[in-house]
Amino acid sequence: MREEDIHAVSTVRITGWQAAYAGLVPQDYLDALTIEEDARTRRDMFARGDGSVLNLVAEEAEDGVVVGWAALGPSREEDREPGDGELLALYAAPDRIGAGVGKALILHTLVAARERPYSRLVLWVIAANARARDFYERGGFVADGGSAQWPVNGTTVPEVRYSRKLTL
Repeated sequence: MREEDIHAVSTVRITGWQAAYAGLVPQDYLDALTIEEDARTRRDMFARGDGSVLNLVAEEAEDGVVVGWAALGPSREEDREPGDGELLALYAAPDRIGAGVGKALILHTLVAARERPYSRLVLWVIAANARARDFYERGGFVADGGSAQWPVNGTTVPEVRYSRKLTL
């Protein structure tokens, strides 16, 4: 990801959240998300970045329009092992879901994770998000028993952790 990609990444992220998480998280939370605020936050994170997080974008071949984004970094888990990485985010533009954008991003992310070199990759997904869970399972990730409660606007949203061993 380049700095000039930030607004497009925020567009993919926010529209992705609003499409994928409708009915899974409080609607008032989703309605309050704005591309502009997300882009401001992302610009700040980009400027302060220490290189530990790798942001990847998927672009349309013809015109370079950003249609997907993934972020990879060290695991944030308290019980992490040396060599654990985390897929911090992976989103495809809602109109590109099912078109191979997510698959391309996950493949490139796995290559980058091995190069870091991570020996295991974890990610978190909303427990009720069957589409995402199926996607990650097809990508070789397995629910490993980790769970968390994400507090959102006075309610909690159950999350499950997935992991995948990486061969170097």
